[in-house]
Amino acid sequence: MSGLLNLNGLLNSGVTLVVFLAILVGLVVAHEFGHFIVARLAGVRVHEFGIGFPPRAARLGSDGETEYTLNWLPIGGFVRLEGEDGGSDDPRSFGRKSLPVRVAILLAGVFMNLLVALVIFVVIAAALEPNADAQVETVSPGSPAASIGLVPGDVITAIDGHTFPYFDGEAPTSYTLAHAGDRVSLAIRTPSGSTRQLTVTLNGQAAVDAGKGALGITARIVPGSIVQRSPVQAIQVGADRTVQACGLIVGALGQLVTSIARNPGAAPPVSGPIGIAETVGTVRTEAPPVVLLWLIGLLSANLAIVNVLPFPPLDGGRIVVSVLQSATRNRISASLESATYFVGFMLLFGFLIWVSYFDLVRGGAGS
Repeated sequence: MSGLLNLNGLLNSGVTLVVFLAILVGLVVAHEFGHFIVARLAGVRVHEFGIGFPPRAARLGSDGETEYTLNWLPIGGFVRLEGEDGGSDDPRSFGRKSLPVRVAILLAGVFMNLLVALVIFVVIAAALEPNADAQVETVSPGSPAASIGLVPGDVITAIDGHTFPYFDGEAPTSYTLAHAGDRVSLAIRTPSGSTRQLTVTLNGQAAVDAGKGALGITARIVPGSIVQRSPVQAIQVGADRTVQACGLIVGALGQLVTSIARNPGAAPPVSGPIGIAETVGTVRTEAPPVVLLWLIGLLSANLAIVNVLPFPPLDGGRIVVSVLQSATRNRISASLESATYFVGFMLLFGFLIWVSYFDLVRGGAGS
């Protein structure tokens, strides 16, 4: 039996790794596609559009100028522009273009990831988001729930006619806590599928503070009926959630900087690739499928915000270098530019190793 469990665990880990890599490659390829499209529109020569990183596995084709390749390392993708690190006299090189054009090419990847996040959140809001219902697990004796006959297995689908979209952050249990002492109406679906409407007076704040809860139940959140929204409402909700996702990421980056400044040896308040992969695995196996799609939207927004940071070799760092080149009339040599990107890459790689170490420590503690 233990051998079978180990095999199932290995298979589950393997599936999680494949799903994580597929998400990573998809989001990075979308990012690079943004660079590719704007570079081609701006007349910059694009030598290669690669899926994955070298060594090369296969040549997928060519349009006469750009080679499309599949590479062995499934950790992203890239576009190779003429003169992207300086040192080219080709009139179609990246370095020969005006500052606004170079900035537009560099920001195109960020824009593409934001667009992917927006589309995902709009699609979820339009057609895929369930309501968050509360399935009763236990009922405390003498509680308001017991007084109206609630039993384990009953599902609360609405309170006072109010439903709870899954990604709005509110749930029936939090609603009851916010209305402690009030008389509320509960819409209930029984295990047999029948529905009923019950009215109950919730525990007061003193009982809530004493740990008895407002309704006197424990419950788990389960997906309910699909939220009904018009196309206009879905776009508005999707846009709001894209902004919220970006704000969440900016806040996490701020916490990271504060944590490093105060105690560089402490575990950072963010996850690296290993931690993200573990999150993907948890969501894939324990949450409704739509949550995995929502996570992909969040990761796409994450990629956009991280790439706009003013740190070489990220897009934001390249923008800073382009601005400095323009301000100094291209007095930054190609060798210095390349060295800057190399040093930045090594620092970034070191950071990923550092944060991955803490991912492993957290994973070990959790096991």
